Amino acid sequence: MGARLRAALLLTLAPACWSAPAATEALAQPDFAQASPAAPADVPRVRLVATGGTISNRQGGRLTADELVKLMPNVGRYARPEFEQFANVASAQLTLDQWLDLAKRLNRLFADDPGLAGVVVTGGTDTLEELAYFLHLTVRTDKPVVVVGSMRNPSTLGYEGSANLLEGFRVAAEPFARGRGVMVVLNDEINAAREVTKADARRLHTFQTRGYGVLGVVDPDRVVFYRRVEKKHTAKSEFDVSSITALPRVDVILTYQGAPGDLIRAAADQGAKGIVIATAGAGATSGTQGEGILYAMGKGVFVVRTARAGSGRIAGRPRLTSPSGSAAPDPRDLSIAGEDLAPVKARILLMLALTKTQSPAEIQRMFLEY
Repeated sequence: MGARLRAALLLTLAPACWSAPAATEALAQPDFAQASPAAPADVPRVRLVATGGTISNRQGGRLTADELVKLMPNVGRYARPEFEQFANVASAQLTLDQWLDLAKRLNRLFADDPGLAGVVVTGGTDTLEELAYFLHLTVRTDKPVVVVGSMRNPSTLGYEGSANLLEGFRVAAEPFARGRGVMVVLNDEINAAREVTKADARRLHTFQTRGYGVLGVVDPDRVVFYRRVEKKHTAKSEFDVSSITALPRVDVILTYQGAPGDLIRAAADQGAKGIVIATAGAGATSGTQGEGILYAMGKGVFVVRTARAGSGRIAGRPRLTSPSGSAAPDPRDLSIAGEDLAPVKARILLMLALTKTQSPAEIQRMFLEY
């Protein structure tokens, strides 16, 4: 074969030889693209509803919702952020009336804006688990509602608020987050509002779900879910707060060695409609608490027993005993087993239950189902 012919053949075959790597790259590209952030025009809309808390508590003035959004790095890769300022106070300063207003506001947002993918709520960590559980029972949507906060304030070295907020937006924008109820997102973990508790006063790894584990995690590449909450919540909740103007008073009282029953009496006399007892063990009271419970129930006050241990189930309706140890009758049968709810969360469920019914059997059903 002559030199000219060989050169011509090489020129003819060269494009085909070089096209093979390009074709292989094109075939592999879709898998890579699935892990990449969507284009800004395609990302879902997520709304921040800010209430305050440590995440906003900068020295010299609290950060606003607008400023919080601007602190999130690359949020546009995951969501189109919107924001509004509901409140800007410490979590303990949020009132029950504001809880009601917040739940009503979130319900209106989802009803009026079908294109909204999800909502992120900021709050203080001290009572964040309570706020989250209240929203878990009263925001009636299957779209994600994510509650976030931070343990360090924006003026502190190591402030993690922006990272937590960004992860909250990622979870709220995640399609697989739908139908999982209200979630608490901090420190790369997703916990269920019903089950999560603040387990440490200062450490970043404070929000934990004892016994059941996290719902999922927020990793650099994607949001991963491992399980769902089986109890009723959000879209399947029967609690409609649209016409409720105030929540009934429900107090929490702790059992400890030699605890006096007069504290329970005082709560009943001061107008409590319900009392949650954080009992020892699996429902035990101490001192004269049994007498106080009988007194409260005699005045029509519902009494829910929960476990002060922070986990464990209170089963059935416990029978009261007098100081002598003899069985005492329940005059109104208003004793409710709190199941595995933490005392502060049993309080929330009882408050909402009392807006619907005065039937002990119905309230016990709610504690079984929620």
